[in-house]
Amino acid sequence: MNSTFRPERLKDFIGQKDVVDRLKVMIESSRIRNEALDHILLSGPPGLGKTTLANIIANELNVKFYSVSAPTLTKIGDVAKILTTLEDKDILFIDEIHRLNRTCEEILYSAMEDFFIDIILGEGITAKSVRIPLQQFTLIGATTRSGYLSAPLRARFGIEMKFSFYKNEELAEIILNLSKQLELNISYDLALYIAEYCRMTPREAVRIVKRIRDYAIVNRINQINKEFVDYCLDNLGISFSGINEIDKKILFIIYKRYNGGPVGIKTLSSLLDEEERTILENHEPFLLKLGLIEKTKKGRILTNKGYQYIKENLNKEIYVFET
Repeated sequence: MNSTFRPERLKDFIGQKDVVDRLKVMIESSRIRNEALDHILLSGPPGLGKTTLANIIANELNVKFYSVSAPTLTKIGDVAKILTTLEDKDILFIDEIHRLNRTCEEILYSAMEDFFIDIILGEGITAKSVRIPLQQFTLIGATTRSGYLSAPLRARFGIEMKFSFYKNEELAEIILNLSKQLELNISYDLALYIAEYCRMTPREAVRIVKRIRDYAIVNRINQINKEFVDYCLDNLGISFSGINEIDKKILFIIYKRYNGGPVGIKTLSSLLDEEERTILENHEPFLLKLGLIEKTKKGRILTNKGYQYIKENLNKEIYVFET
């Protein structure tokens, strides 16, 4: 069993059809030319499979895969050490690349474009610049905030691919595949029902199915049915469409404390005791996609659909927000 539940080949990757179809062409061209794949920027909300797809690209090209998170790269030496380790056609994956500091970012310019880096050795009048050639490699950057990338860095990616939220039918297929690995007896109709609670993302689908597995083991349930799924979802605090407790707090703060908005991100962050980045990357895109909130110049406001959701759920859920 694949303990990470991640597909390893393009043929097994579900969803993002446009991205996958384009990648097949790029990968085959790279093979025929016997050259490194061009640098790739993958953007989109968290949990849609950017890291998984980067791994798959390395598998398809049969090259080594190096993965690092941008915030861990704090010095030029950190980047130089990784770049000089790469062999011909290897793939370097930088997650959250929009959080790369400017000093580390600038050393990537020549590395990506001309495959060399310049390092300053020494200090003062004895300092000298040393040029270090690099093997041809592919940089794959993943970001949830593509607009935060600087223009010079973004321009050096030859391929840009934007991930979109998943359809329920695609999530149901993922749920069925995972349930087989976990030895859970789930029908297609039930998988489609579970998909409605998965926030349109495979990561959430995996999380929910694994939690259903936990409840099934403890309760000695062999056949999973809708009633048992509802029991699990209720215990997990997940509402229809995958709206979770933090989503609810955001909606209720805008509604109850600010009369529908607008509310700024700093205010929401303080009241929720959550990082701004968490709200902007994990919750806001989802609530926008559902049409429950809108962004204005002054802040977030509830839509008519948002008001409707709250009116329908205020009396259905016991919800307390301490002000």
